[in-house]
Amino acid sequence: MMLLVWAAAAAPATPRKPAPAARKTTSFTPKSVPKRSYSSTSRKTAAAKSKAPISRKAARPTPRYYGQSEPAPERYREIQQALVERGYLRTDPNGRWDADSADALARFQRNQNLESNGKLDSLSLIALGLGPKRTVTAQTRPQ
Repeated sequence: MMLLVWAAAAAPATPRKPAPAARKTTSFTPKSVPKRSYSSTSRKTAAAKSKAPISRKAARPTPRYYGQSEPAPERYREIQQALVERGYLRTDPNGRWDADSADALARFQRNQNLESNGKLDSLSLIALGLGPKRTVTAQTRPQ
């Protein structure tokens, strides 16, 4: 009997709250998305022609890189010719940047107190006399 008394004392005095009602959820299907319309003046991409939805990533233009990725063979030939004239390159200028050309440029850079990495940079080209061509003309003011 004692056990029953203890169980009655341990029972909560407040009634339990009823469980909340389940929410209604709606399912989203891609078919319910309205199709985009394109005017005749807008640019039509491959996605627009196939009527596929356009993602934001696909709509972004690809970045353009301006500038020169590597010198033309004629420019390599000019640089090699300048190295031959200064006695750093022993082979004929052929327009291809090879290990001999890079080694000759590294020795030239070392003698000019530049960073001797054998890579073409603006300071090395200026030291070779192949930098930007600037003409200075004196202009007089009218009196």
